Amino acid sequence: MRGEVNLSRVGELFADRARSRILMALHSGKELPASTLASEAGVSRSTASSHLRKLSDGGLLAVAEHGRNRYYRLANQQVAEVIEKLAELASEGPIRSLREGTKAAQLSLARTCYDHLAGRLGVSVMKSMLNQGLLSGGDGSYDPLKSGTDRPASHGHDHDYKLTPAGEEFIGRLGVKFAPGSRPLIRYCIDWTEQSHHLAGKLGRGLFERFLEQGWILQRQSSRALKITSSGIDALHQHFGLDWERP
Repeated sequence: MRGEVNLSRVGELFADRARSRILMALHSGKELPASTLASEAGVSRSTASSHLRKLSDGGLLAVAEHGRNRYYRLANQQVAEVIEKLAELASEGPIRSLREGTKAAQLSLARTCYDHLAGRLGVSVMKSMLNQGLLSGGDGSYDPLKSGTDRPASHGHDHDYKLTPAGEEFIGRLGVKFAPGSRPLIRYCIDWTEQSHHLAGKLGRGLFERFLEQGWILQRQSSRALKITSSGIDALHQHFGLDWERP
């Protein structure tokens, strides 16, 4: 028998401003040391260590030892989904400065959703693969009036997307590698800024990592926003038929 669910215990972990900044920094899917996370949170190393201990004890973070250093990452995809959902709710407030407006525009255009592409970039890549017949199982759109269990900023379950034979050939030609493990090959999320599907799962991660390896995207410092490079714009046109505007 399970005891009463204590939402306040988990809520307290998210409620602190420094801890929320640490979690957002790790939502990019990176492993980061305490020194970097202290800088991201705007607190001292000792204060950051206290926050990291609480987040780890609360099951939100995992820790890996690399030599003498400890690196932190989000514990699992479920934690990433909760952060994404909270980010959606937090984004509904008014934009009060040019800096906030610029950051919001960058996140909407291209960002990470844990370890895969999101924003207009992630949605456009998935729709291109559907239009090219590389994926089957849906059209990539989200209609709240027709959806079953799907909700924004969460993994979807209403559709069963699969790689077609042409898709398997395309992925091989692109040089996408899949991480080992039992994670599903294809999952999708309902993108909270685009209100459409973007790819997750092993395929979503593989595409994101390939984009990084090829220099098609760059991760912005202290943000989940991504910068699409000139070679990335060329690659989007060549491989996905997307005419992306140049800055």
